Amino acid sequence: MRGRYVDGYSMFKRGASKDDINAYEREGSTVHLLNGKDIGNPPWRRSLPHVLVATLSSFIFGYHLAVINETLESISLDLGFSGNTLAEGLVVSTCLGGAFIGSLFSGWIADGIGRRRAFQLCALPMIIGASMSATTKSLWGMLLGRLFVGTGMGLGPPVAALYVAEVSPTFVRGTFGSFTQIATCLGLMGALFIGFPAKEIVGWWRICFWVSAVPAAVLALSMEFCAESPHWLFKRGRGIEAEAEFEKLLGGSHVKSAMAELSRTERGDEAETVKLSELFYGRYFKVVFIGSTLFALQQLSGINAIFYFSSTVFKSLGVPSDLANICVGIANLLGSLIATILMDKLGRKVLLLGSFSGMVVSMGLQVIAASSFTSGSVALYLSVGGMLLFVLMFALGAGPVPGLLLSEILPGRIRAKAMAVCMAVHWVVNFFVGLLFLPLLEQLGAVVLYTIFAAFCLVAAFFVKINVLETKGKSLQEIEIALLPSD
Repeated sequence: MRGRYVDGYSMFKRGASKDDINAYEREGSTVHLLNGKDIGNPPWRRSLPHVLVATLSSFIFGYHLAVINETLESISLDLGFSGNTLAEGLVVSTCLGGAFIGSLFSGWIADGIGRRRAFQLCALPMIIGASMSATTKSLWGMLLGRLFVGTGMGLGPPVAALYVAEVSPTFVRGTFGSFTQIATCLGLMGALFIGFPAKEIVGWWRICFWVSAVPAAVLALSMEFCAESPHWLFKRGRGIEAEAEFEKLLGGSHVKSAMAELSRTERGDEAETVKLSELFYGRYFKVVFIGSTLFALQQLSGINAIFYFSSTVFKSLGVPSDLANICVGIANLLGSLIATILMDKLGRKVLLLGSFSGMVVSMGLQVIAASSFTSGSVALYLSVGGMLLFVLMFALGAGPVPGLLLSEILPGRIRAKAMAVCMAVHWVVNFFVGLLFLPLLEQLGAVVLYTIFAAFCLVAAFFVKINVLETKGKSLQEIEIALLPSD
């Protein structure tokens, strides 16, 4: 395959001119027909293994989000800071700080060294941080380990969203994009199950951290055999390598059409550096604003507050916290599985609208449960039902869609860096919601606070209705042309 298009494609080694690209587009416009027949969609099985390897980063991300839940009590006892709420809070929040740093630089790393190497780089601090956390004898060692892990956590998800969008066939891109959310859910539940013995077995929490190093090492090793993003290669002026990767991902009969489609928006030699200021004004502002706002509204919906408060509500019904976490995890996983099935059937916009609307209703149930209009048992059942419904509705759209949608609507030239900015917004809002939730709950009460969360969900539904373009069935190039004004 490499030799088959070398002559016709050597132009891309030096950067494609406008005439070259136009000629290639005319040639590529006929390759959808082979011997007079439409060659149809490329086989999704070719790209699936590459996508599954990439979702390992999301699995590790979910694992590290939850690993501290079941082990924090044991860690504080062994490391001598039991009862110190500030120290316990730092163990949790240091990871979020690292994630903010990692996400902020993810775009520049992904554009600088490529998607595959970025995955391998994100696995490195996860392995180092997990090893430090597993072997530490002090609080400071734990905090440093969590900072390293957080850096990898911040780098992984945006790169995964970019990679999956760029290597997936158009007709299954939504389904494959949903795999990252499923992997996150599996990571969350895996950490909960592995952490169960931590309260009974001394030092078990160290095993929990060691375990997380295994998928990180598998990610780093497996990426050596995965395809590089053809979009990144083409943007770097490496067209011959891009077509070779397209053959690996889509099959030989789809290479010309894929390269012709890619040449519609990419210049083939992206020597010009993207300036940070370009993301905040001019022709790129709209898409960056949509992405950042979607992530902010996702966090302002109150999903983390529900996670924080779930154990308390379940305990009121006499349900152990372990079982409560499992119930929430199952609701999250079930919603993610349904979203995977519906993503390329109903579309991203429909799922987002349904998700945020359902979250308004379920948060309304929480408001009713917290008010004085319901009796004790009715209130508890309403609260539990509303909570599980909220998590389910979140997982149907508001959870998986924003990351996938951003990787689709952001233009190729700025995709990685703009994704980094949007993810940084996500982590900042996430941090402040977590920081302010309990104080606001004490000051305002559950009724007012949950009403505020419901209002944000309603605002999110209107925002999606007005601003979000449906991307189902469209190539990344078609989406870019539809969204961006002409120069």
